Amino acid sequence: MSKLKKAALWITILALVLKLVGFVRESLIAKEFGANAYTDGFLLAFTFVTLMKTLIKNGFNSVFLPQYVKGMREDNILAQRNANSLLNYSILLLIILTVITYFSTPFIVTTIFGDMPEITETVAIKMTKIFFLFMLVIGLTSILESYLQAVRSFVPNQIVNLLGAIMAPLFILLFADRWGIYSIAYGFLFGLSLGLLIQLWYLYKYDYKWRPTLVLDKKFAKTFCILLIPAILHSSVGHINVFVDKMFAAGTVKGAVTYLNNSSLLMSIPSAIFQTTIVAIIFTLLSEQSDDSNKFKETLYMGYQVGLMTLVPIAIGVLLVAEAAISFIYERGAFTPEDTQNTLDALYMYIPLIVTQGMLMVPVKAMYAQGATKSLLKISSTTVLLNIVLNYVLLIPLGYPGLALASTIVSFYYLVFITLVVYKEYPRSELYRLLTLVIKVCIPTAVMALPILLIQWLTPIQNIYSLYQLLILVPLGVIFYIVGLYLFYREGFQQMLSVIKRSNQKSNG
Repeated sequence: MSKLKKAALWITILALVLKLVGFVRESLIAKEFGANAYTDGFLLAFTFVTLMKTLIKNGFNSVFLPQYVKGMREDNILAQRNANSLLNYSILLLIILTVITYFSTPFIVTTIFGDMPEITETVAIKMTKIFFLFMLVIGLTSILESYLQAVRSFVPNQIVNLLGAIMAPLFILLFADRWGIYSIAYGFLFGLSLGLLIQLWYLYKYDYKWRPTLVLDKKFAKTFCILLIPAILHSSVGHINVFVDKMFAAGTVKGAVTYLNNSSLLMSIPSAIFQTTIVAIIFTLLSEQSDDSNKFKETLYMGYQVGLMTLVPIAIGVLLVAEAAISFIYERGAFTPEDTQNTLDALYMYIPLIVTQGMLMVPVKAMYAQGATKSLLKISSTTVLLNIVLNYVLLIPLGYPGLALASTIVSFYYLVFITLVVYKEYPRSELYRLLTLVIKVCIPTAVMALPILLIQWLTPIQNIYSLYQLLILVPLGVIFYIVGLYLFYREGFQQMLSVIKRSNQKSNG
């Protein structure tokens, strides 16, 4: 197996582990602190800092990385000098921002999140101050990801994220009695600090030579500045929408931010797995076939086909076992049955996102392969405005679950419009083919759902421990779905087997 393929395999494994560790962290937070004004304050601060981290990372990945790689081919010395200068300017800017934001934290938090319960506001301000104090660490770990990717060192970046995720629950176990909910922030920052040391070590290992220079090539600087804002908006629109949702939730009932966070985490797992496995294969094929219209069209259809066959039954399955899943993951310690029900209310609104969010990556990757990034930016930009409008409209009649519903509607809108753009060069019959595909997938999904519903209605299974419910119902659902797929959609069944085989060949090759 080549070095690049090994790295891809490790990245996939670490990405999945990171999601699982996220579950452990949220489960421990639920057990130790429940769902209340304190957890809302933490999540508002944490969402804010992770948004900043994402913006920095995506900006550098989208703008600096391609410029640096291109520059290394044309003029190695100039490219190294630009890289050093940009890094040094970034460090200076992060230090300045640390001082400004630390002392203006109360103003920043209250301006962004508006009216909040007093405890939520107090926790959010103190927690955000802690994060701002470590702005240099948070920013540098994001920036150095691009520097490491430039030398094809991918695994250390995943290790950084994993360390931050692991140390947070570890600090809850060790220091929650002493530091309370702030132990999560200290653990996260300690993990990032260790990760930064690992990144610096790998840069040294790959012979990156730092120089104390601030001399930037004018053309490089101009291109970087012009492309930075569009690139950030384009690649971070999903994170921006999540942040907007929590801004609105902050002014509702106590625990609302926590309920949205916990339900969205559960919802995001299937699409994350799909995106890090199947979509990676689809994107490779689309990139290879971008000059062959017919092959590109068939591969694109295969992406939708495999996506729907994978995600629709998972979404219906989550709908059927949602209460048992939430109860098993969160309901212990300070997290009460009432909190479970409140989280469930939000999850029901989020469930269609399992399909739309996972499927989005198929047309998005197709547009990347076609080089249609301007159209993608225009559509993605409108989702932020639409999300804000829907949050206003749905919050009053539905409360915080309305914010989850707004996200679902926005994601559906995004998927539909991007699909229309991708298919505009093809005959209309191709869109009808997609609609027919939805019906074909719904039949085996119904074959799966009906027996599970009958078991829940006609047996006392819902009276047993939530984990045992999941251990019984989930395998039965998988079996019923495979049988339904084989009987009623044989073509899809064969296609799924083909993609799985291709995935195994990619991992072993």
